[in-house]
Amino acid sequence: MPSTRLKLSLAALAVSAAIGGAWALGPGQAPVAQIPPAAVTTPVALPAPIGYPDMRSIVAANGPAVVNISVTGKRTESAAGFPQLDPNDPFYHFFRQFRGMVPRESTPTRGLGSGFIISADGLVMTNAHVVADAEEVVVKLNDKREFKARILGQDKASDVAVLRIEGRNLPTVRIGNSRQAQVGDWVLAIGSPFGFESSASAGIISAKSRSLPDGSYVPFLQTDVAVNPGNSGGPLFNMQGEVIGINSQIYSRSGGFQGLSFAIPIELAMNVQQQIVKHGKVERGRIGISIQEIDQSLADSFGLSRPAGALVTSVDKDGPAGKAGLEAGDVILGIDGEQVELSGELPAIVAAKRPGENVRLQVWRNRAPRDIVVQVGAFEEERSTSAEAPTAGQNRLGVAVRPLTAEEKRRTGSSGNLLVERSGGPAARAGIRAGDIIVSVNGQAVGDADKLNAALAQSGKRAAILIERGNSRLFVPVELG
Repeated sequence: MPSTRLKLSLAALAVSAAIGGAWALGPGQAPVAQIPPAAVTTPVALPAPIGYPDMRSIVAANGPAVVNISVTGKRTESAAGFPQLDPNDPFYHFFRQFRGMVPRESTPTRGLGSGFIISADGLVMTNAHVVADAEEVVVKLNDKREFKARILGQDKASDVAVLRIEGRNLPTVRIGNSRQAQVGDWVLAIGSPFGFESSASAGIISAKSRSLPDGSYVPFLQTDVAVNPGNSGGPLFNMQGEVIGINSQIYSRSGGFQGLSFAIPIELAMNVQQQIVKHGKVERGRIGISIQEIDQSLADSFGLSRPAGALVTSVDKDGPAGKAGLEAGDVILGIDGEQVELSGELPAIVAAKRPGENVRLQVWRNRAPRDIVVQVGAFEEERSTSAEAPTAGQNRLGVAVRPLTAEEKRRTGSSGNLLVERSGGPAARAGIRAGDIIVSVNGQAVGDADKLNAALAQSGKRAAILIERGNSRLFVPVELG
């Protein structure tokens, strides 16, 4: 019994500590809680914790310029195996690449999204997928005013659209600079998730220049800000109250927010907006290459001091880069003095150039830097590739190869000549498999087995093997040992 009483007394003391009261214990008395009346009856407004950003003022200052967008249109397709997702949902376009698209008969739809006003006379920015196929677009301010909007233009490649509403002295946002933002910085989103207007959510920047598998050239800002259907097209603010991105997509297995959201950098979006307003269309540059990311193994193979730049996996020989002399195996480290740290940064930089403009590429070739001048052409999406998972030799690489037959070379259109018949050892561990075509080793073309073995002998412990697989090319870093 004494043990039980001790436990009760300790429990009572724990409760006392939790509620901030005091306990008066008399001989043989049960504990009695004494709670100061003021602690219950008088609510106290606590200041924001020291070190936390003042998000309240950002919401108060910018909320009036963030709008709800209501769209009426028709849906003509849906993703097979998906629930019936509205095309205006921010994750619809991100995921439809993974499922076959099955045409369906058109059905009337209504969609919701967000946007923000950038000029007092009524220019509004949002996502292109929010207003795609819209028959009517209504913009609603948080003071309940509503305007019918005219779509000035929409650019599917960047997922940016520009609207016009007839108004004067409208509230506007301030435009910032996403390049100055750093991973770990606080950011805040305002929008209309699921139609709940003027909702704010906050988080941090999780990554920059994020490439997504939808083929987009946009170097997304990745955040952990809660973004849901209806937030799409709304602004992403930094802690100075400036817009640094447009919330565009989420990654989700359930259809709801799961900690990964993606925003279009505001510099890219504003470039699109200015071209739409001025010309009614968007022009972009291209140089005609395919690229992939540089990892440590590839950096070691090419003699780079660190993993940086965009590795060229193939060059359109009739394109701007091909005519200028760029080659597969070159590493693009910069354009006109602007550094390229990640391959995902390159397409956006090139796209921002005007067709016909000359640009100077800072290139790493044969373990030495050089400059190559390229005249930019008209835009086609730059492709980027990534190594696939390995599939389970007769040389140091661990492959058995044979020359392509004339018919195989005609059918594949390959510039390589060595077909992998069997793969084992280092090659298999790196992901090279039977059916791949070996094109080069460390940028050196290998047209037969002797040249392959000679190139491997000069490679040291690592080699970058350029292969063709299907319709794509990619460098595979191999640890030769």
